[in-house]
Amino acid sequence: MENDHSPDKTEKEENFAQMLEANYKEPARLEPGQSIEAAIVKISADWVLIEVGGKGEGYLDKAELLDAGGKLTAKEGDKLRVYFLFSETGEMHFTSKIGGGPAAHIQLAEAMRGGVLVDGTVAKELKGGFEITISGGARAFCPFSQMGIRREDNKENYIGQSLPFEIIECAERKIVLSRKGILEKERQEKARILKGTLEEGTRIKGVVTSIRKFGAFVDIGGLEGLLPVSEIAWDRTENVGDRLSAGQAVEVVIKKLDWENERISFSLREILPNPWDLAARTWPPGSYHTGTVTRLVPFGAFVALGEGVEGLIHISRLGGDKRIRHPEEAVKAGQSIEVKVESVDGESKKISLVPADAAREEDEDAAALKQYQQQDSPETPTLGTLGEMLKKQMEKKGQGG
Repeated sequence: MENDHSPDKTEKEENFAQMLEANYKEPARLEPGQSIEAAIVKISADWVLIEVGGKGEGYLDKAELLDAGGKLTAKEGDKLRVYFLFSETGEMHFTSKIGGGPAAHIQLAEAMRGGVLVDGTVAKELKGGFEITISGGARAFCPFSQMGIRREDNKENYIGQSLPFEIIECAERKIVLSRKGILEKERQEKARILKGTLEEGTRIKGVVTSIRKFGAFVDIGGLEGLLPVSEIAWDRTENVGDRLSAGQAVEVVIKKLDWENERISFSLREILPNPWDLAARTWPPGSYHTGTVTRLVPFGAFVALGEGVEGLIHISRLGGDKRIRHPEEAVKAGQSIEVKVESVDGESKKISLVPADAAREEDEDAAALKQYQQQDSPETPTLGTLGEMLKKQMEKKGQGG
């Protein structure tokens, strides 16, 4: 049988060869540490075969995809971010644990250039920061100031946590990480979403994230705001830690929204009943109560009657018959004292008080005066002036003598 060398067949063979040549791509050369996204083709007993596009196929150690219990964390068809290690006998080896093996520094430098995040575990506290163990085994450093948007006083809370980090410095013997930028981006995105839903006066649930002298920070779903010390309770809060703790769930009212400066302030006391609403009934004028001297000022002493309610003893009512220059000459802060309520102004949140001893003396004097005034009544003969009263008493004494 003669070979078919017809022009049509020759042309078809040439076209097919051209098509193969046009579609064939020489596998691109990968540099150690270079990252790519690859799909899982097959998972065997020890290895994971991944497809790396025109670059061919590569291998990944199966152990990298197992969790602590030995269970696979990915399946065939999933895509992974992997880092090229080396080629051996035509096989390309990759890792998903950046920062491991002889190419660790190259991988980390590549990750820093590409803005790739790395997973790290906070190993221990060092001077000025933490030692971080990167997933591949390399050790790095994260300064305290780069662990969050604001510094955390309880640094031991970080130990053992696995967190994502940015690489901000990658020298031969010094790798510096940061979480600040990651958290700031997350905060901005959450603020963008919440901006259209939050309003001043809205009640919202949150979690206390940290305690400060001036108040507490509260997280309302990834966005933090400040709960000032003055808004924690109706009475004075001397120590924030006595009332709140990190991790505590709270319900607060949005007091102020300042999106321009990206600040939110909350109030906890507005959730609580206002004790001044019932002040006139709880501490009516003329009633006696025992309170605690909370603070001294030049014009008098403030006395706590109940949670969130204080009354004032004016300096003129302190010291008894003795004139004093400062309330500390008569009472001390923290002292328990019995007082009488003279007046209540719930609208202005003011209660006027007088020491109980002085009040009782005044009550006795008033009673004596009233009794004296009542003696000048139709049923009782008038005693006239004070001189007449004294004359009558003298006459009685003379008769008795």
